[in-house]
Amino acid sequence: MPISPSLAQLPVRRLTSDDLLACADLSENRGWPREEHKWGLLLTAGTGYGIDDPSGAGLLACSVVTSYGPGLAAIGMVLVAERYARQGVGRRLMEHVVTEAGDTPLTLHATPNGQPLYEQLGFTETSRAEMVRGRFTFSTPAPAVPVRPATAEDLQTILRLDHEVFGLDRTHMITRLPAFADHLRVAVEDGEVTGFAAAWPNMDTHVVGPLIARDPATAQALIASLAAAGDRPLRTDVDVRHTALLGWLKENGVDSVASNAVMVRSLPDLPGDWRRRFAPLTVAAG
Repeated sequence: MPISPSLAQLPVRRLTSDDLLACADLSENRGWPREEHKWGLLLTAGTGYGIDDPSGAGLLACSVVTSYGPGLAAIGMVLVAERYARQGVGRRLMEHVVTEAGDTPLTLHATPNGQPLYEQLGFTETSRAEMVRGRFTFSTPAPAVPVRPATAEDLQTILRLDHEVFGLDRTHMITRLPAFADHLRVAVEDGEVTGFAAAWPNMDTHVVGPLIARDPATAQALIASLAAAGDRPLRTDVDVRHTALLGWLKENGVDSVASNAVMVRSLPDLPGDWRRRFAPLTVAAG
């Protein structure tokens, strides 16, 4: 719907790490988890945009853009306070973000509620991601692929593998994993790193991501190792084309919660190799 003149005049500003609590408050306002740990990563590694609530009570809208250079930027955490919902604020914020991006291709994960707006702004669905969550039961064993904790010496190898599979350089995100994640694992076969995965804390769960692996067997071994290292339920977002991995996760008590559209703008598809890209670091950052 058209935005009211009073809301249209409110400026969109860049957010900083000082806005972390206001972003978490807005998440909570819309029934999402506060996710302060994730917000901290996104606001330091990416660029946040927000509209201040004229009442002085924090933010009325926000979003975060994570750039991977001129080849791609990911949009996430698009939120509008409940009292301002369905008044055109989300469109206004998204139009600002798209304009700021210029010629840079964009990607995002869209909920069913948000997808129509994104389609109107030129985004098209290229795949889907299934969010799964649950306490890992170890009912169906993982294949016997060697997995061990990553060390500092593995970082350059991880970065090279990630660049190859993701298709773009995300050094600014991957190098934050040792501090951001509780556990970081690598799969090694015949002296070669064939995959890596992290588990990072998010409220009462461990989110598995990124998950990069040579094949489904390697992905399963990485997840099983991460599950054994912690005592929280697992959560991850798996490309629905990875049916074998999704089936195995469900056999182990990690069940479907939601399905979202993976969308792109000014790009036919995401770069890289989806066959080895099983889950994002977070859907908010691609």
